[in-house]
Amino acid sequence: MTLRIIASGGTFDKHYDEITGKLTFGAGHLAAAIARARITLPVALEELPFLDSLEMQDSDRLRILASCRASSQTAIVIIHGTDTMRETAAVLGAAGLLKVIVLTGAMIPYEIANSDALFNFGFACAVAQVLPPGVYVAMNGQFFNWDKVQKNRSAGVFESA
Repeated sequence: MTLRIIASGGTFDKHYDEITGKLTFGAGHLAAAIARARITLPVALEELPFLDSLEMQDSDRLRILASCRASSQTAIVIIHGTDTMRETAAVLGAAGLLKVIVLTGAMIPYEIANSDALFNFGFACAVAQVLPPGVYVAMNGQFFNWDKVQKNRSAGVFESA
């Protein structure tokens, strides 16, 4: 089995710009995260244009869907921003692909201390190997069906809808 990892941006891949004091995109963190997590399973990494999920349009979601459709791998992890993860999951879920597709992300960027990025990434990679075909969101040590999840913005976690 080879695991497809699709990076689409979100907080996971943001960098802190010390000059402006803002979070911005630069080089992706997935190659480092794969090495740091010591994933021994073969991995195919695909980086799409990095976007904050609040800036995602329907065309961006269709690009993610096209990548999933074109993938020869049947286990796919998508790194995505948490704010509109559910919307992208809905597009993927409606497509009915016979693949395991797991969306994950981070509340704190990978490169910042105490980030949840590496844990969420490793957890998503694990469940992508054992779940039946479908679309899921994996965050905070839990996984949810795409149509039964919501982000609790006040608590900063995902929960059943």
